Amino acid sequence: MKNLIPIIVILTMLFSACDQNKEKEMTDNILLTEWNTPFGVPPFEQIKNSNYLPAYKEAIKIHNQEIEAIVKSEEAPNFENTIAALDGSGEILTRVDNVFGNVNEAHTNPELQQIAKDVAPLLSAHEDDIWLNEKLFARVKTISDKKETLGLTTEQKMLLKKTYDNFVRGGANLPADQKDAFRDINSRLSLLSIQFGENLLAETNNFMLVIEDENDLSGLPASVIAAAAETAKSNDMEGKWVFTLHKPSLIPFITYADNRENREYLFKGYIERGNNDNEYDNKAIVDEMVNLRLQRANMLGFNTHADYVLDNNMAKTPDKVYELIGSLMDAGLPVAKAEAAELQALIDQEGGNFKLEPWDWWYYAEKLKKEKYAFDDGALRPYFVLDNVKKGMFTVAEKLYGLQFDARTDLPVYHPEVVTYEVKEADGSTVGILYMDFYPRESKRGGAWMTSFRKQYVKDGDNVIPVIQMVCNFTKPTADEPSLLSIDEVSTMFHEFGHALHGLLSNCNYVSISGTSVPRDFVELPSQIMENWATHPEVMKMYATHYETGETIPEALIQKMNDADKFNQGFITVEFMSAALLDMDWHTITEEKQYDVMAFENAALENMQMIPEIVVRYRSPYFAHIFSGGYSAGYYSYAWAEVLDADAFEAFKENGLFDKETATAFRENVLSKGGSDDPMKLYVQFRGQEPDPDAMLRRKGLK
Repeated sequence: MKNLIPIIVILTMLFSACDQNKEKEMTDNILLTEWNTPFGVPPFEQIKNSNYLPAYKEAIKIHNQEIEAIVKSEEAPNFENTIAALDGSGEILTRVDNVFGNVNEAHTNPELQQIAKDVAPLLSAHEDDIWLNEKLFARVKTISDKKETLGLTTEQKMLLKKTYDNFVRGGANLPADQKDAFRDINSRLSLLSIQFGENLLAETNNFMLVIEDENDLSGLPASVIAAAAETAKSNDMEGKWVFTLHKPSLIPFITYADNRENREYLFKGYIERGNNDNEYDNKAIVDEMVNLRLQRANMLGFNTHADYVLDNNMAKTPDKVYELIGSLMDAGLPVAKAEAAELQALIDQEGGNFKLEPWDWWYYAEKLKKEKYAFDDGALRPYFVLDNVKKGMFTVAEKLYGLQFDARTDLPVYHPEVVTYEVKEADGSTVGILYMDFYPRESKRGGAWMTSFRKQYVKDGDNVIPVIQMVCNFTKPTADEPSLLSIDEVSTMFHEFGHALHGLLSNCNYVSISGTSVPRDFVELPSQIMENWATHPEVMKMYATHYETGETIPEALIQKMNDADKFNQGFITVEFMSAALLDMDWHTITEEKQYDVMAFENAALENMQMIPEIVVRYRSPYFAHIFSGGYSAGYYSYAWAEVLDADAFEAFKENGLFDKETATAFRENVLSKGGSDDPMKLYVQFRGQEPDPDAMLRRKGLK
């Protein structure tokens, strides 16, 4: 027995040392400490990959303690001690998740991707633990049942409604014997979503068109050729030209390259992503996800996943979405067919002995536009220097809302290409911080998006300023030229900036409803309305100056652009709306079974009378919006919001492009309100009426 005592003492000391080391590790974890940085932005240069997983685990533990304190409160449940307390809980976890999630999207690596897979089930289980917490839900329900007697503000009523609805949608009313299955579905869906995105990124990065013969570059603008040469050089293929599936490389190639065989090769590489029966194939993931989503919706009492999603949106029902998309397809299809006939006639006229194919559309549409309007999109690029477009965009925000954008070089960034700005009111007070990350790289997923490292809210009576991020994949500068944007990239930049303004100008008390926390079919209004300023002649003259001569964009070129504005609208409408319909078809299935993904897609496209000369904008295996983003049964929302933005911009056309009263009304009723009130009510408060659906059709030239 005596010999055992020293062993016990040693073991006790070892365990104590382990506990102390673990405690020190947590204390030293930068993600869990107060950040001594300007404006409390993330200290990226101090964050190590090894910090993330321990930080997640500790932050979940802290959040659980906060939840437990709410549940065990001896006070009768009221708005402050339950609803507001719940909204304010999990601050550390949100901070960790925002940093990790944003960096993993914009600058990932295999280690981060593995952490994402490790964390996904932890977060899914943690979220389920909250929504399935019976005692917590009982407190929320008690408050909800007497909401009309509590004298709550409009914002508080909306937070209460959202909180209660989140519990119900999170399974709080499920029978006990279904809750474990519900948890399993949520966990599996979170992992599948991550895997879908990783597969897509890998397929995109792995594909290259390598050109060795300079003759195969015929038709391509010099700037596109220079960019391809630099891509080749960065891939140890100096002296060759490399084109990739990233949009700044793909779109110019299929638009201008004379070599039809190479256009077909690159185009097919793009549309076959996730459908190559290899380790990155996404078809099985799509099949499993749509079945799991249906199963979950049925458990919650909804007929389909679309019913489940839309119940939270402005549209409310699949029928209303199908009605909107159907009307636009009906308007767009005849125009697209006429456009296809025109392109075929051009091919025949040039002696081409072939039928128009999807990889021909961009090329011949560009030729036809030149013929009809003496206009070439490429003629605009020299005037669209990224830095100048950015300054023009900032000027628009200054004229509308009095905002100032001061460049900051002292803020930590996660990649050297990221630039930062302090956004200020006209009086110099700080509104928020804006990060901008413009160029494609292998560590960044495709597309463009806005997100936040920290949302705006009020804490202990003090306003917490937002830290917002814009991420894009624009044409990179070369050794000889600055970054020159296409007209589509200019519109995308203004679009994401609109989202950023929605986050920056938020003026809400509660984090759960601030900024872009609005229904999916309302969130695109602030982004899409900004696109109207991007190409307005008055605005273009503010920023569009030739990168070599400094000449302001000529009036004649602007006129040509405007004359050609309604060109190719059939294609644009059909390509987009077919994706919205495909999304809805996947999410209105009512039968759980194994789906042949491509057969389902083909049948859906045939049903919508899709013409073979156009490929749906996103085929199922690379439809990231709905299988690795938040747009399932929601891709239609761009069209829904376009109805809003077309009507909303008419207010500015009626009153003045920079009319202060109109801008103030939009800021106060839309941008600052977040999700604090019913979106249609907010819109009517701004506009004085519900939107006119014909405004969008008029703008597109479809009516």
